Amino acid sequence: MKGLSNKILYGGDYNPEQWPRDVWTEDMRLFKLAGIDIATVNVFSWARNQPDEETYRFEWLDDVMDMLHANGVHACLGTGTAAHPAWMARKYPDVLTVDSQGRKKKFGRRHNSCPNSPTFRLYGERLAGRLAERYKDHPALLLWHVNNEMGWRCYCDNCERAFRVWLQERYGTLDALNSAWYTSFWGHTFYDWEEIVLPSQQSEHFSAFGHEATAFPAMSIDYDRFNSDSFLACYKLERDAIKSVIPDAVVTTNFQSNGTYKPLDYFKWAKELDVVALDSYPTNDTPMSQIAMRHDLMRGLKNGDPFLLMEQSPSQLNWKDVNPLKRPGVMRLWSYQAVARGAEAVMFFQLRRSAGAFEKFHGAVIDHAGHEHTRVFSECAELGRELQELGDKLIGARTASKAAIVFDWDNWWAIEHSSGPTTRLKYLNQIQRYYDAFYSLNLQVDLIGTDAKLDDYALVIAPVLYMVKPGFAEKLEAYTAGGGTFVTTFFSGIVQETDLVTLGGYPGELRKLLGIWVEELDPLFPGRTNSFVMNENAGPPGETYSCSLLCERLHTEGAETVAVYGGDFYAGMPALTRNRFGQGEAWYISSDPDADFLVDFSKYLSEKLNIKPVAQTPPGVEASARVKEGRRYTFLLNHNDHPAAVQIGEVPTTELLSGMQLTGEATLPAYGVFILEGPINS
Repeated sequence: MKGLSNKILYGGDYNPEQWPRDVWTEDMRLFKLAGIDIATVNVFSWARNQPDEETYRFEWLDDVMDMLHANGVHACLGTGTAAHPAWMARKYPDVLTVDSQGRKKKFGRRHNSCPNSPTFRLYGERLAGRLAERYKDHPALLLWHVNNEMGWRCYCDNCERAFRVWLQERYGTLDALNSAWYTSFWGHTFYDWEEIVLPSQQSEHFSAFGHEATAFPAMSIDYDRFNSDSFLACYKLERDAIKSVIPDAVVTTNFQSNGTYKPLDYFKWAKELDVVALDSYPTNDTPMSQIAMRHDLMRGLKNGDPFLLMEQSPSQLNWKDVNPLKRPGVMRLWSYQAVARGAEAVMFFQLRRSAGAFEKFHGAVIDHAGHEHTRVFSECAELGRELQELGDKLIGARTASKAAIVFDWDNWWAIEHSSGPTTRLKYLNQIQRYYDAFYSLNLQVDLIGTDAKLDDYALVIAPVLYMVKPGFAEKLEAYTAGGGTFVTTFFSGIVQETDLVTLGGYPGELRKLLGIWVEELDPLFPGRTNSFVMNENAGPPGETYSCSLLCERLHTEGAETVAVYGGDFYAGMPALTRNRFGQGEAWYISSDPDADFLVDFSKYLSEKLNIKPVAQTPPGVEASARVKEGRRYTFLLNHNDHPAAVQIGEVPTTELLSGMQLTGEATLPAYGVFILEGPINS
C-alpha cells in the first residue's frame, strides 16, 4: 500500500450531525490543539442523507467537508450504510434480518440489514455512487469507509435462495453436493436444489448446544463461507460504485472484534480492500499478547502491508458490566503497540462524546465537559504532538519475521462445528497459546493464511490443522523438503475442505510429511493431565512437561520420538516427534502442552534456526521492530504499572519520542514507550 500520508494519521470518528453548528466551530479549535488531522464522517447518516426513496440531502455534509478542509483535517468519508433508514424497513421489510431461530427483526439498533436483500443492495450501491459523484473532487477527501464493522448472520428467505445459488456455483451438481456433505447420513440426500434449507436452530443445529453444534458440519461450514461472501459482495458493490467514479479511490472498511471476528474470513476480505483497518477495544485486564497477535494478524492479511488502527477508545468503554478508565499513559502505550506492529493511523471512537443514547458514556477525545482541560484531552494532544514530530520516519516500514503461524477461518469454523472429540477445543485459544510463547521471548512472528508464500520463513507453525485444503499438504512438503521447519499439533490432518475425513489413518494428507500414524484420540476431562517425558538431548531442555485437553495414541513411521507420554495406558508411547524430510524437518505435538513447554520449545527451535529476539527485556516489557531503508526502529513498551530497567547496548542510540541519546541501562517509565532508531544490524 502506498502511504496515505507523510505521517501517521491521527483522528477518529466524528458525528457533527449530532450537534448544532456552533459546536462544530469549537470542535475545529479543539482538533487543532489535539493534532487531529483526519476525521471519519457520515458513518451512520443514511437516514439524514436520504429521507425517502427519491430524495437526497447532502448540504449538511457539504458544510462538514468544507469545514474539515478549511481546518486542515482530512476526511475519511463513510458511505453511511451501516444503519438503514426506518422508512426502508417499513416499506421494504426484506431488508430486515432473521435470526437462527426464524425470528424476523424489527427496525432498530444497527447491523440489522440482510446482506442478500435486493433492497439493501440497491439503495446501498446507489448511495455510495451518489456520494462519489458529489465529493470526487473535494480537497478534504482522503479515504473511503464502506459501511461499518460489517457482519452478522441472517437466515431469511432471501439468504436461503441465495445460498442455493452459491451452492450451485460451488458444486455444479447435486450429486457432487450430496457427496461433499455426506448426506447419506440420516437420510438427507437432496434431489432438488429447492429442498436445501439454511442450517439453523430450525434445521440442522442443536439449540441446546449453541450456534456451533450441527448435525452436518459440512453444510454449516458452507453457510459460514456463504455468509462471509454475502457481506463481502455488499462491500464490493459500494466499493465498485465509488471506484466507477474515482478509479484511484482508497477504499476500506473497519474489521471488528479486535480483528478476530469469526463470521467473516478476513483473509478473503483483505484481497478486496485497499488497506486493512482495525477496531481494537481491549479491556483493562486483556493480556497484551492477545492484542499484539491481532495487530500481527492485520499486518499478515495483506502480506505484511501496514494497516490502519481505525477505532480505539481514548479512555473507557461502555458496553461491559464494568467500564473502568484507562490509567494515565495506557492509551498512548496501546497506540504505539499498534504502530510497532504495522499501524499507520491511530484513530479513536469517538472525537466528541455523544450526548445521548447507547454510546454517551463511551470514551472520547472531547468529553461532555466540552473543553480541553481534561486529563484525556491532554494525553490525546500529547500523542498528537509526538506523531507530528515523528513525521514520515515509520511510514512504509515493514516487519521482518522469520517465523509464521498459519491462521485459517475455514479451519476455525470446521473445528468448532465438529461434534467431537471435545467442545473444549477452541481454535483461537490454540493459536494464541503458540503466539504467546513467541511473544514472551520477543520473537517476531507473522500470522499468515494458507495461500501465503512460505519460502521466506525458517519456521512455520500450524496449530490444530484439522482441515487440510487442496494443495496445502503438497505446499508444506515442498517447503519442508527445501529446508524449512514445520510444526503442527494434535487434531491435524483429519478432514479435507468439506469436512469429510481423509481415510487411511490420521493425520491424513500430512502423514507422509510427519512420519507418524495416529490411532486414537483421547480427550481429557477438565483438571485431568498427562505429561511429556523428554528424551535426553533430543529437543527442549526440560525433563517433563504437563499436557491436557486431548492426547493421541500414535505410532512412528520414520519419525524420531523426542518425548513420550508419562501416564495412563499409553505411557511410553510417542508424544512429540520429529521427522527429517528432505533438507528440513517436521514436528508433531500430540497433545496440548503447558506454557513452559511452548516457551522452551519455541526458544529451542528459534536458537537452532538463528531466529533472534528483538531485544532482551524484563517481564511485562514488549519488544517489536520495524525496518525501513536500512534503519531499524525498535519499540520497547512497558505494560507494567512500575518503571522497568531495559538494556540499550553500548552504542549510543537515539530515542525518537524524547530525542535523547541512550546507552547502557535505561529506565522505561510505567506504561512508557521507547522507539530506538539504529541500523538494521543493531
